[in-house]
Amino acid sequence: MTETPLPEQVFSPSRAPVGGGCQRAYRIGLTGNIATGKSNVGHLLHGLGVAYIDADKVAHEVMAPGQAAYQAVVAHFGARVLAPDGTIDRRALGAIVFSDPEELRELERCVHPVAIAEVERRIQASTACVVVVEAIKLLESGMAETYDAIWVTTCPEAEQVRRLQESRGLDRAEALRRIHAQPPQAEKLARADVIIDTGGTKAETRAQVHAAWARIPCHAARQP
Repeated sequence: MTETPLPEQVFSPSRAPVGGGCQRAYRIGLTGNIATGKSNVGHLLHGLGVAYIDADKVAHEVMAPGQAAYQAVVAHFGARVLAPDGTIDRRALGAIVFSDPEELRELERCVHPVAIAEVERRIQASTACVVVVEAIKLLESGMAETYDAIWVTTCPEAEQVRRLQESRGLDRAEALRRIHAQPPQAEKLARADVIIDTGGTKAETRAQVHAAWARIPCHAARQP
């Protein structure tokens, strides 16, 4: 496919300086409910040259033994969420928090402050001109206030269920329970600067990502 040249006021990835060429990175917060295609969109953006931070992975890292959130999680949930090797069993933890809203809030109280601080540290350490942070709780946690643009992924609920069944081996009832345990997707869409519908083909998703990328303002790529 032939690339169409971008007008001067648009940030072209081919012109994006790295290695300390920006006074401040342009921050994109990427969010959307479970199984709506956030990671796929994030990987497409990573391929365009952004620094990409997966806040969910950061949250898992800070819950590893010896890390900042581990003791708080174990102190609250106990041995029932521990695997034989002492790590936190994510499937066991998920079964608890996705069936009890209060337990989900408690997990977030244990993990979110630590994970948010670590994400911010990584943003500050980055030399890229555009940083994308994928975070399912981007809006609910207050992280969005420091971002330049909010991108939200969406797809039909039936597609969410199919993806959860295929990727996580959940039955339909459990998939729906996890979907409905989250705030309504409409709340995220209402605050979006960019909406990416991932319910179609991969090519259609890619086209939406590239179109939105072409609209990033040029100040994201300016030299100091």
